[in-house]
Amino acid sequence: MQVSPSKELSPYIKHYLFLDNTETAVQKFRLFSDGNTGLVFSVKSKLISEINKYEVKEYLPASFLYGQLNGFKDLYSENEITLIIVVFQPRGIHQLLGIPASEFHDSIIPVEDVFDQKITALQEKLSQPNNQTRVELLNHFFRSLIAEKSISNQLIIDLSLNFIIASKGHFSIKQLVEYTGYTERHLERKFKECIGLNPKKFGSVIRLHHFLKLLKDKPGNTNLTAICYDAGFSDQSHLIKEFRKHTGITPKEYLCNTGKLTNNLIKRFPASSF
Repeated sequence: MQVSPSKELSPYIKHYLFLDNTETAVQKFRLFSDGNTGLVFSVKSKLISEINKYEVKEYLPASFLYGQLNGFKDLYSENEITLIIVVFQPRGIHQLLGIPASEFHDSIIPVEDVFDQKITALQEKLSQPNNQTRVELLNHFFRSLIAEKSISNQLIIDLSLNFIIASKGHFSIKQLVEYTGYTERHLERKFKECIGLNPKKFGSVIRLHHFLKLLKDKPGNTNLTAICYDAGFSDQSHLIKEFRKHTGITPKEYLCNTGKLTNNLIKRFPASSF
C-alpha cells in the first residue's frame, strides 16, 4: 500500500509504503535504485544482508537508511516481514538533514547513526498493526524535524530535476548545461551534494523506470523492441546492458521470474540462488 505524506512534508517525502510478506521460508529480494533514498522500518523481523555458503547470516539493523545505489543489493528474509518504507524526494534527505547526499551513496546505514534517539521510540510505536495510525506517527515525527527548518533555495537542482524527469532521462549533459545556464562541473557538484548521483547517472535511473512504466502499461501485442525505442534506448542490446547494470537481470527475467513488491524492490526466484 502506498500513502502520501501530509502536505507540508511533500517537498521532503514522496510517499510511504507498507509491505507485508507472509512467507516463512527464506525469501530473496532485490533492491535497486529509483532515484530516491529511503528509510526502512522492519517491524516484525530483521532482514538479512548476506547468507554465505555455510548458511551463516548477516542481519541488517531493524531500521536503516539506504542511499542512492550504484547497482542493486540483495536482501533476504527467513520469517514473516512487515516493511514500512519512507521514500524521500530525490533531494529530500539532504533538505531534511542538511547532510550531503553523497555521504549516503551506495550505503545502508542504521537509523540511529542518522537521526536522534527519538527514532527508536518511533520504531517501537510503528509495531502496532493499524496503517492509518502509522501514517499519523510518521507525519508527526517528520513534521517535528522540519518545524525549525526552511526549505533551502536550490533553483539549480529544481530546474535540473524538472528537465531530466520531463525528458524521461533521455538527454545530454550539453542540453542540461544549455537549459540551466550552469557549467557541467557545477551541476555535478550540486547533484552529488543534493541528490547523491551525478546528473547522467540520475538520468539513467529515470530512463530505466520510464521503461518499466511502459513495460507495465504495454498492450499485449507490443514487442520489447518498440518499448525499448520509446524509452530512449538505441537498441535492445543497449537496453539489456543498462537494465542488467541496474538490476542484475534482463528485462525478460524481470517479466518472467520476479514478484514486484514495489517499483524497485522485487522478489527473486528461486530464493536459494545466492
